[in-house]
Amino acid sequence: DIQGYPCAAGYAWFYDGGALSSCRVTRDVPFGEARVSAGSWITLTSDGKPEFVFLRRDTRIGPATCMGSAMGREGIMTSFFPSGKLKECFLAADQEIQGVPCVHGGFFSELFGGDASTKFYENGGLRACRLSRAATVRGKQFSSGARVELDEGGRIK
Repeated sequence: DIQGYPCAAGYAWFYDGGALSSCRVTRDVPFGEARVSAGSWITLTSDGKPEFVFLRRDTRIGPATCMGSAMGREGIMTSFFPSGKLKECFLAADQEIQGVPCVHGGFFSELFGGDASTKFYENGGLRACRLSRAATVRGKQFSSGARVELDEGGRIK
């Protein structure tokens, strides 16, 4: 264990000064508000706070089920605020989040369509997502595939 994380031998990287930067975890472990599965790659800020993770499998974090990947470090990144709250992820499947039908996404949807990730505010509110279907959001109509952005109060930007 390094700084409380069960790191696989030979799969840990460090900042100058010796603090853990990144490792592949060998068992399920809390990481911010998530519980990441064995085989996931975690990355910490230089002061030891959660920064991002490459999830080994789909994982429920706060209001979303975020996409995992068997590809390890080459997989899909999920990021966190320093508080450990979910900041951004690619959804594992289309999901309705706070009344908004958000589309799942990943590498190819990002590559060919862009902005396929779902973003959150630190208070857990939805910040932005691409719609999985045509919908009326906060009284305004949007077509399928539109990118919807909300302010911290939940109003359309």
